[in-house]
Amino acid sequence: PTSSATMNRAPLKRSRILHMALMGSSDPSGEAEASKEKPFLLRALQITLVVSLYWVTSISMVFLNKYLLDSPSLQLDTPIFVTFYQCLVTTLLCKSLSILAACCPGAMDFPPLRLDLRVARSVLPLSVVFIGMITFNNLCLKYVGVAFYNVGRSLTTVFNVLLSYLLLKQTTSFYALLTCGVIIGGFWLGVDQEGAEGTLSWTGTLFGVLASLCVSLNAIYTKKVLPAVDGSIWRLTFYNNVNACVLFLPLLLLLGELQSLRNFSQLGSGHFWGMMTLGGLFGFAIGYVTGLQIKFTSPLTHNVSGTAKACAQTVLAVLYYEETKSFLWWTSNMMVLGGSSAYTWVRGWEMKKIQEEPSPKEDEKSSMGV
Repeated sequence: PTSSATMNRAPLKRSRILHMALMGSSDPSGEAEASKEKPFLLRALQITLVVSLYWVTSISMVFLNKYLLDSPSLQLDTPIFVTFYQCLVTTLLCKSLSILAACCPGAMDFPPLRLDLRVARSVLPLSVVFIGMITFNNLCLKYVGVAFYNVGRSLTTVFNVLLSYLLLKQTTSFYALLTCGVIIGGFWLGVDQEGAEGTLSWTGTLFGVLASLCVSLNAIYTKKVLPAVDGSIWRLTFYNNVNACVLFLPLLLLLGELQSLRNFSQLGSGHFWGMMTLGGLFGFAIGYVTGLQIKFTSPLTHNVSGTAKACAQTVLAVLYYEETKSFLWWTSNMMVLGGSSAYTWVRGWEMKKIQEEPSPKEDEKSSMGV
């Protein structure tokens, strides 16, 4: 236990951090621990339950956020406040669970949380990216339909490849670039088809592209900042959301959302605050179930599950909102989802190949007879 804690605290080299974040690799010791031998049926049942929990939580959160951000029955035009409130709920939940874990040590496992301003300052660069990610995600969802939401935010993989080249000078294989080409093609076809149907929002699409960039940057900064919180994801979640709550306050004043909220007709409605709090609970839960899915499967399987979930979410949205979509519109979705799945598969195959092949130095030594 002592050695693993030391490993968590040891600062990682910047290049290694960026490589891990952009290329999707993870700590092999963690994966080995996660894949301990268990009875096949028990492991299959656990994986099924965890994946189902991830799907239900993620899809429910998207539909609930769409309701809060763009429902004709609510008519609430305060996307920053909705995002701020969800961060506030997450902060309070983290602190509550920390207190509960301290009071009942055997009942649950949650790290002690105490606000340290030095740590908060260390986490601040990530918090700025985090704010951009969740804000642009919600703004994209406000302006585009749930059915187009996945296509609008589909360029994260492309930004991963681009940033890995710009920041690491890391070249990408031809096959991986080909899958990125399919994703970009699907994105443009989707934009074209939304325009043809008269439902395209350029504002929403721009927010989707910015959200994709922030998701990619968030992965980089998360890896960089983790040592400051002793490698604890929950501590990072707490500090991230505390910083976000503070940084959102001037935005609420500058954008006049507090005035809009004061004039909101359902401000005293229990139903409204119940839905808002439920949105915050889902926001907190998605971080937990994502980690759970990665733990019980692998980062690559998590990506495949996320792609399949996006497909199911799109179909559900079209059915729920009773929309009629053209063949080319569906083709754009299949291109984006297919390209994302293919990229995941290619990256997995390449990483496996690198692990199996001996390094060039070893080959040189053996050929020289050393």
